[in-house]
Amino acid sequence: MTLPPNVHDAEPIPTAAKDAIESLMQSGDLFRYTAPQDAPVALLEAEFAELLGSKYALAVSSCSAALFLSLKALGLPRDARVLIPGFTFAAVPSSVVHADCVPVLCEVGDNYRIDIDDFATKLDGVQAVIISHMRGHTSDMDAIMALCDAHDIPVIEDAAHSLGTTWHGRNIGTIGKVGCFSFQSYKMINAGEGGILVTDDADLVARAVIMSGAYEHNWKKHKGPHGQNTPDLEQAFTRWQNKLPLYNLRMSNLSAAVIRPQLPELARRVRDGLANHDYVAQRLNSSPHIHVPDPLTPERRAPDSIQFNLVDLNKDQIKAFAAASEGRGVKVQVFGLSEDNARAFWNWQFLPEQVELPRTRAMLMSACDVRLPVRLTRAELDVIADIILASVGEVTAPEVAFGT
Repeated sequence: MTLPPNVHDAEPIPTAAKDAIESLMQSGDLFRYTAPQDAPVALLEAEFAELLGSKYALAVSSCSAALFLSLKALGLPRDARVLIPGFTFAAVPSSVVHADCVPVLCEVGDNYRIDIDDFATKLDGVQAVIISHMRGHTSDMDAIMALCDAHDIPVIEDAAHSLGTTWHGRNIGTIGKVGCFSFQSYKMINAGEGGILVTDDADLVARAVIMSGAYEHNWKKHKGPHGQNTPDLEQAFTRWQNKLPLYNLRMSNLSAAVIRPQLPELARRVRDGLANHDYVAQRLNSSPHIHVPDPLTPERRAPDSIQFNLVDLNKDQIKAFAAASEGRGVKVQVFGLSEDNARAFWNWQFLPEQVELPRTRAMLMSACDVRLPVRLTRAELDVIADIILASVGEVTAPEVAFGT
């Protein structure tokens, strides 16, 4: 019998990273601005921008830092209203608050994507939008961009879970004005922590670079496409010299050394992750009490987890299902029932404006989450699917009446 797999460990870090780390440790040169050029962080930015098809990239300490810097780089006034989905991680509204702005929440449907009608009604008075592709589920970017372009509202893509996902063949994170990605351990590329933003806007990236901590003239070590400083980028840096605060959100060379050798692995991880997800989804959908939402037509996902809704189960049955699954060795997170879950909007008590989102709340009360690292074998995937199906079957089986 195959035991339930450990779904928390990621793939081993490539040997090339170990060699780069050893070299850095020997030199002690961990600061991105020590080298005159070609520091590991600078090389990572160039490689990542090329991989995504963007002009500029800025590596920072986390995706939260990237979101915060994106908002600050937009030059939004204090108390600017920023529209975000009601289903996202607490770091997203936190970044809005940290940027001295006000989060405005919109409804999310039972397919984990933004409710476009509610989104449209809440655009009035909004000065920026953050689209969280939560758990890698892409909202209707055609409709979102059409609405935001019509209102001249900049869009930031929170693509923390979506590295490798495409929309009409275009990389998620490159559709809005700026895209933000994560290198935290539970993401497609793992550095423990770390983040990066991409954009084609020279003025925006120049502002973000300086505020990230490029003090004095260290911004000269940030390059544009093909390692060149374009005139518009040079002018933007000069324009903002000494005019912006420094938040010191830089990435270290050590993190970049861990990340860079994993970039060539991304295509394989995306392929394997999608195959794993779709195999488990097909098995889970065989139960009338489980529904795995389909992707939208233009979307090609890059998942390393699976989300599904429990159908026609009451709250007690949902709790019993989660307990039964955990007892068998597979931890299922029910977003709305996991105590103090950071993805449940009612736990964001730091928000300056509290709102109720009935449709999002109803979805979260039966929406489940299970990690599916891309390294899992077919046998391990079957164990996970078997346990989930057995657990939902246990709590939905009709009671047998005796003595009749």
